[in-house]
Amino acid sequence: MYKNFRDFKVWEKSHDLVKDTYNSRFNFDGGEKYGLNSQIRRAAVSIPANIAEGCERRNNKEFVQFLYIAKGSLSELRYYLLLCSELHFLSEVDFKRLNDKCEQVNKMLSSLISKIPV
Repeated sequence: MYKNFRDFKVWEKSHDLVKDTYNSRFNFDGGEKYGLNSQIRRAAVSIPANIAEGCERRNNKEFVQFLYIAKGSLSELRYYLLLCSELHFLSEVDFKRLNDKCEQVNKMLSSLISKIPV
């Protein structure tokens, strides 16, 4: 229904957020290296993946639904980042950088949703 997902700036920014999340240094101990790290990566990847999937849907209502799912995954990621910061698994500098990127993606998603007639 919509243009290629790569043409959306919000997809590009969320894709960059995924790469930055993967490349960030988390100082997990023991099992958290696999547990929480996996959840963080899953939530991050879900954001651009849902934008991409939504682009292939038949109508605006379905596309917007996938954008809301992306926003939900973004909120989940923001919680994990906050938790990691409070547990000292993530430095304050890295937390701020990633959280700022999350805020930017959130604003872009909200803007895109508001522009799509349903």
